[in-house]
Amino acid sequence: MEPLNDSLFGNASLEAPAALASALAPPAHAGHFDELRGLATPLVSPRAAAPAQPAVPLYDATAEAPPASQQPEAPQAPSRPPLAPAWSQFFDELGTGGFGDLPRRSVSLARQIRDNGVTYNVYADGDGPQRPWSLDLFPLIISPESWAQIEAGVQQRARVLDRVLADVYGPQQLLAQGLLPAALVHGNPGYLRAMHGVKPPGDTWLHIAGFDLARGPDGNWWVVSQRTQAPSGLGYLLENRLAISRQFPQAFDALHVQRLAATYSAMMEGLQAMCPAGAPPHVALLTPGPYNETYFEHAYLARYLGITLVEGNDLTVRDQRLYLKTLQGLRPVHGLIKRLDDQYLDPLELKPDSTLGVPGLLQAIRAGNVLVANMPGSAFLESPALLGFLPGLARHLIGEKLQLPALPTWWCGERAAMEAVLPQLGDCAIKPTYTGSYSHDTFEAVLGSQLRRRELDEWAGRIVRQGDAHTVQSQLPLSQMPTWAQDFGPGHIAPRAVLLRVFAVSDGAQSWRVLPGGLARLAGADAQIASMQRGGSSADVWVQTRGEVDRTTLLQPHATPASLARHRAPVTSRAAENMFWLGRYTERAENAIRLARLTLDLLGGEDQSSRPLLGWLHRLALRNALVPREVPSAPKSRRVFERALIAELGDVTKGASVGFSLSCIRNAAAAVRERLSQDHWSLIVRAESDFLRRAAEQAGELGEGSYATGAALRSLEGASNALSAVTGAQTDRMTRDDAWRLLSIGRHIERLAFLASALAAGFDNGAVHEVAGFEAMVALFDSTITFHARYQQRRDVATMVDLLVLDGDNPRSLAWVTQTLRGRIARLAGSAPGKLTALSHELPDPATWTLEKLCDPGPHADYPALVQLFSACETAAYHVSDAIGTRYFTLTSESLRSVGA
Repeated sequence: MEPLNDSLFGNASLEAPAALASALAPPAHAGHFDELRGLATPLVSPRAAAPAQPAVPLYDATAEAPPASQQPEAPQAPSRPPLAPAWSQFFDELGTGGFGDLPRRSVSLARQIRDNGVTYNVYADGDGPQRPWSLDLFPLIISPESWAQIEAGVQQRARVLDRVLADVYGPQQLLAQGLLPAALVHGNPGYLRAMHGVKPPGDTWLHIAGFDLARGPDGNWWVVSQRTQAPSGLGYLLENRLAISRQFPQAFDALHVQRLAATYSAMMEGLQAMCPAGAPPHVALLTPGPYNETYFEHAYLARYLGITLVEGNDLTVRDQRLYLKTLQGLRPVHGLIKRLDDQYLDPLELKPDSTLGVPGLLQAIRAGNVLVANMPGSAFLESPALLGFLPGLARHLIGEKLQLPALPTWWCGERAAMEAVLPQLGDCAIKPTYTGSYSHDTFEAVLGSQLRRRELDEWAGRIVRQGDAHTVQSQLPLSQMPTWAQDFGPGHIAPRAVLLRVFAVSDGAQSWRVLPGGLARLAGADAQIASMQRGGSSADVWVQTRGEVDRTTLLQPHATPASLARHRAPVTSRAAENMFWLGRYTERAENAIRLARLTLDLLGGEDQSSRPLLGWLHRLALRNALVPREVPSAPKSRRVFERALIAELGDVTKGASVGFSLSCIRNAAAAVRERLSQDHWSLIVRAESDFLRRAAEQAGELGEGSYATGAALRSLEGASNALSAVTGAQTDRMTRDDAWRLLSIGRHIERLAFLASALAAGFDNGAVHEVAGFEAMVALFDSTITFHARYQQRRDVATMVDLLVLDGDNPRSLAWVTQTLRGRIARLAGSAPGKLTALSHELPDPATWTLEKLCDPGPHADYPALVQLFSACETAAYHVSDAIGTRYFTLTSESLRSVGA
């Protein structure tokens, strides 16, 4: 999937040479705020812009020149041009706080982005894959006249690109007539031979296309690149609009900014209308997963459009039809909005080692049983070389001249073009023709203006040797817009180069509309590259309208009960599995923390001489991976055992250790991020990061004895408090659907196995028959206060069994956990409350347990019935876990049936 990262300025075609020559002429003098002043001043040439001029303070950037009567007699520099009308009105509508309120709004915006959890993942970031989304305080304002030019040109280009795809995967007349070089199609890895001859639903190949535009010195917009495979930004621009319109509500209304919802609604209606048979059609959004750099917007967009967010392993192809694996079985999928690069879509026919796609998907597409937006095979359109041929293709395919110009582009696979551009390399960008190709030379794009003469000569030699692998484009200085900079001091307005991405979306068969807005990407300070991965940021885009503002909303105030039931979001098997393990790891972390705290307290307490107690602690620590197996046991070397336990707490590589479990909680939560509230997610992230930070600090500072134990206990206490908040969010702030039931089932399976094994170990080595061991077992069940309030000073097997095994009101008794598990499983399977399923019958029935039978010591005083119950509970817990995985996650049970047609 294409990232929000454009090296250099993008791609363009050889159009309007006279206008472009004028646009690229060196400016007579440099100005700072092209967009702020409506391009009344010249642009800053990239080469003339270094070193950068000082940022203009807010007052200086907006103040008018003083009256002539107040000016000194000495000659003065010309006054700055007046603000553009839109910007003048924007600043007039700042409200009572005026300019002085901008620092507060900037802080408020940053807080809103952080609280909403808007992130942009950066693969190269060694400190972690996620960082907050970067959004500037000011929007990019586009006048109705400018937008009319953009809208007409982008819509026209979408039509042309769609017809190019139809021909290339159909009769291929463009190739036969030489209007499109075969090397740029068949030689491009983005061309998929498996799609040749396919007839897409509605005869429409292109449903979503992104076009990157820059404003030239002449005031016109120019195309600099196009994205057709899986263009990013449709989700982020929604978040940008929500955030910035809240900061400037008066200006937003006063400037008559066009809304976005109507276009999204039309896009969904168009996709649903073109979907193969299905009433209503089921549309899903295919994402690479939570580690993709733009995953946030995948989840955000799916939620906004009301469609299912899926990963490749959520889907399966049966009988040439695409299905979603849900807890209720296989559900047909009729439409798929893909945010995945084509080569990863189907490991059977494309990239064989891909784990992101769906085996057999291309077969389902060829059979006409699923609509995919965009249809696979459009990636070759993104080659910069192709843009130079679009003017001729437009005249041939639709009989029109392209209305939106683009930069001159020379594909060096044609000798005449190569010879013409070689003398101009210093003023151009050099880009690979076949990005990501294994059979062609590929490289990072470079600006000729940043190369020395020797380097330019070396590039010229490479181009001569492998001309077809190189594409050269003219370099256009980007227009600049005002941004709010508040790194130090009270803040000021500073100019930033801006690249605008706009989107054409299909609203029906062979019909497109342009989203009235877009995603503006800003270059970093003193930079020429508008890249999110290189310190850039984004800005909202306000398109003004002369007419009535369209106030369409995706909210459905008149939805019927039937439609609500019909649109209830399905729980995918992947989401269900991650929720299940989120519950298990949460409980496992709590158990490990409670056990580690208890162990450290007891090792430093008054009962160090109790060998059964120490043996019980050692056995449980080994079972829960709190210490390595090679460490001497607690009875043999208490201090060595204690130091090993402390050292292992923050180890994220040891299964079931505290650090490992906390990391697993975060990983499982990240996979179902769209199901968690921002508070819930933040609690999980902080719980892990705070504990691992403390563990790392202790590793470098720990001393001996009480200091080490005290530091570890404080870390465990902090983690325990954090997990209490996490479990509170799981219990009180999540909808009780099947996903939540699986989370609860996972927690109680883990709890049942842990408590049963702890009791079994205590009875096995006799720790339960000593006061210290008895008290420790009660404490591990978090039942000390209840026990002493109910039984005073009694410490015998009967009281323990009554509270920790049979008490149906104690959430940590075996009876309560087992009964809760049986009920959750029954509800999960769709049974009526109280009616148990076959799977729930695998668990022991607490109704058959009696105090008299369980407390019978037997001939050898080993309580056989009680020990047998502990073993049965632990075995049943793991058996039920395996059965749930088979029935709901792998979908291999013979009882599965399709749940729709």
